[in-house]
Amino acid sequence: MKISTKGRYGVAAMYDLAMNYGQGAISLKSIAQRQKISENYLEQIISTLRKAGYVKSIRGAQGGYTLSKDPAQISVGDIVRVMEGPIALVDCLLDHSNDHDCCEREDICVTRDVWAKVSDSINLVVDSISLADLCREEKLRGDVCDNEKSLF
Repeated sequence: MKISTKGRYGVAAMYDLAMNYGQGAISLKSIAQRQKISENYLEQIISTLRKAGYVKSIRGAQGGYTLSKDPAQISVGDIVRVMEGPIALVDCLLDHSNDHDCCEREDICVTRDVWAKVSDSINLVVDSISLADLCREEKLRGDVCDNEKSLF
């Protein structure tokens, strides 16, 4: 499994909004500059996050974007799943409610349990890390005054 730029940049943009949470709307341009993401690409990412209910847009001269929830209520897993879809290492772990023929070996496959455990572990980790945790970690590093840092 490999997280695409969409997933990584989604987490980076949300982290940036979390670092500025409570300070009003943040412009797309400023997020793009701090996180070193193309403004056009970031617009697509923010649109996906807005539709999922994690970001809200504010129009006007002082407009921009802000988190729609407290950073402690949004996990890295939430963001990755919105941007990438379910986190699963192999197709047979995905919900195939309409397709019972994912793999003819599904019921007898010994390795399926291995991939399920690895996928479960990944989900547990990304779900246990909130945006607030990322912000706290950044503050512990002493980089709070230097808000120009990229997540990458």
